[in-house]
Amino acid sequence: MAASAPSGDTPTLKPRVLVLFGATGDLAKRKLYPGFFKLMRAGLMPDDFRIIGSGRHSPGSDDEFRDKVREALDEFGPDDLTDDEWRTFSDRLSFVVSSADDGQDLADAVRAAEGELDGEIGPRLVYLSVPPAAMEPMVGMLGETGIAEGASLVVEKPFGTDVPSAKKLNDRLHDVVDEDQIFRIDHFLGKEAAQNILAFRFANGLFEPVWNRNHIAYVQIDVPEALTIEGRASFYEATGAFRDMIVTHLLQLLGFVALEPPVRLDARGLHAERMKLFEALRPLDPERVVLGQYEGYRDEEGVDDDSDVETFVALEARVDTWRWTGVPFYLRTGKALAEGRRTVTVGFREPPMRMFAVRGQSAVPEPGDRPNEIVFELSEDPKVAVDLLAKVPGPSLELGPAALELDVKAAFAEDRGLEAYERLLHDVMLGDHTLFTRAEEIERLWEVCQPVLDDPPAPEPYAQGSWGPERAVDLPAPRGWRLPDGD
Repeated sequence: MAASAPSGDTPTLKPRVLVLFGATGDLAKRKLYPGFFKLMRAGLMPDDFRIIGSGRHSPGSDDEFRDKVREALDEFGPDDLTDDEWRTFSDRLSFVVSSADDGQDLADAVRAAEGELDGEIGPRLVYLSVPPAAMEPMVGMLGETGIAEGASLVVEKPFGTDVPSAKKLNDRLHDVVDEDQIFRIDHFLGKEAAQNILAFRFANGLFEPVWNRNHIAYVQIDVPEALTIEGRASFYEATGAFRDMIVTHLLQLLGFVALEPPVRLDARGLHAERMKLFEALRPLDPERVVLGQYEGYRDEEGVDDDSDVETFVALEARVDTWRWTGVPFYLRTGKALAEGRRTVTVGFREPPMRMFAVRGQSAVPEPGDRPNEIVFELSEDPKVAVDLLAKVPGPSLELGPAALELDVKAAFAEDRGLEAYERLLHDVMLGDHTLFTRAEEIERLWEVCQPVLDDPPAPEPYAQGSWGPERAVDLPAPRGWRLPDGD
């Protein structure tokens, strides 16, 4: 099998069984099977493992299930998949029907699979990719059948829909497993580019001294999506963009940007500082939140004709700490927008006096002029740019905008990064909680969001392919969003 050995500082993983609920769903097809396969190829899986898919409806025999996994790898896996690699992977795949009402066959299959493994066995990995309504009953079944005993339990969002439901879900989880067994997964935090925000801040003396309200004027966390809901009407009608994206993704990125330096860069240190930051987050003001719905949303199959579900959110958040008081954090996300991007922009205050002529700008700084900005592109091809002013070549002392750019892939061309799910799945097997969230963090973020849930603004219509409602475009006045005008 063409697999490279793990590096010397990567712990060897014990053999184990991995149980995937939602095994025939879109997430498993796009991310989980390709992720586990690529980890196996890279030497980052246990030498011996079994993957048991499960769900209410059988895809047929184990061979038919394996055929579906092979189709997923052909579409979303590596282009150079070999027959030998596939044989090694597929021999470890099986499927067992289960439900919240009946998990005994699955429990028997898990124990039988563990009996086939050689040596000391590591904790089971149980991945719950199930609808929100099914989460609590499924957790109960895992406890009743013993599947959850000693397991690492991976939970997909949403982690509740408000404060009471988040607490209820956490209580149910804690009835069955300890908090240290729970891995609430947020693939944004698994991205190399998101982790680079921490490296950029804490490893470079050039930036950490100015990472505060004295030098930073604003922060923008911008995650527009060009796609529509694309057949996910049942999920979107029940959840909406605010619940789907703000607590689980954008406020988590805000945590990376704004937290204080931890005592040590490990799970305990990061969780402690994130929790302190989230405690300092001011509850959101509905007056500073804009919700939108793209034109044509109500025509989507499965959407109510009178639906007022939002497909777009833009908001202003405030952090009441010594470091950040007075600095607005602008968050934006939505469907059917002009383009799909994941961008974090840190805007700096301008010098108190303009000494040079700037191409395209007046002699006196105007509100719409863009200052120096650090821009993190959180794509699979991560880049960091520092936007600044430099002298334009020529006889006059005129300045123009320029950028210093770091292309992470080019800078580390010989090193293969892990895709977000690959990194997080590997961390679960290592028992590393650094990039996962804890119960108290989730509950606090729902408290921050509760004023908007209690008194939501009416969604405003916006054209597909635009940047959202006009009021949202103007929210970060006077400079506006970096996307698109600063791009």
